Amino acid sequence: MYTKKAILLLLTIFTLHTKAQTKEVLSAFSKSYDYEAIAKYDAAISELNTVYIATSYETNLRLGWLNYLAGKTKESISFYQKAISLMPAATEPKWAIITVYTKTENWTEIEKTYLSILKLDTKNATANYNLGLIYYYRKDYFSAKKYFDVALNISPFGYNNMLMSGWANYFLGNKNEAKILFNKTLLYSPNDASALQGLSLIK
Repeated sequence: MYTKKAILLLLTIFTLHTKAQTKEVLSAFSKSYDYEAIAKYDAAISELNTVYIATSYETNLRLGWLNYLAGKTKESISFYQKAISLMPAATEPKWAIITVYTKTENWTEIEKTYLSILKLDTKNATANYNLGLIYYYRKDYFSAKKYFDVALNISPFGYNNMLMSGWANYFLGNKNEAKILFNKTLLYSPNDASALQGLSLIK
């Protein structure tokens, strides 16, 4: 059995150790921002590696970003995936990893990530719209319309939402809906070439 004095001593040692670690981590993060500001990304990464702990969400997220800036795509994805596994309810690392997947044009992973974001945030306008775009360019107009509709309901007078919903409806044969949306697009952007083209195709 530990005496009260021994327990207090252990707690004191632990507290001092934790404070030292916290100071070290803060210093590493601070230096990493300084290096990032002058585009010395490898140096910034090295600073964080000195205090790296696999279970630290913040460090994994930061290293994901710095490796992305350094052009180290695989490493960036790996750190972001660790951050995602550590905080599965967070959308922050999912948006971040989409940036990396976009650079590598990995549309399959981008699609999966948007779907995972929508499981957490079903009404996210950006995720719905961008997912709609993926399906639209695959010519899966039914799926595209489904996601465009959500974004359109959130921002009914949003230029991209009106225009792309118009085109999705056009290719699905919903000519009346497409006509309404193209005309609404012209209210936002008079003489818009794409909206005018769409209207010219509707007889």
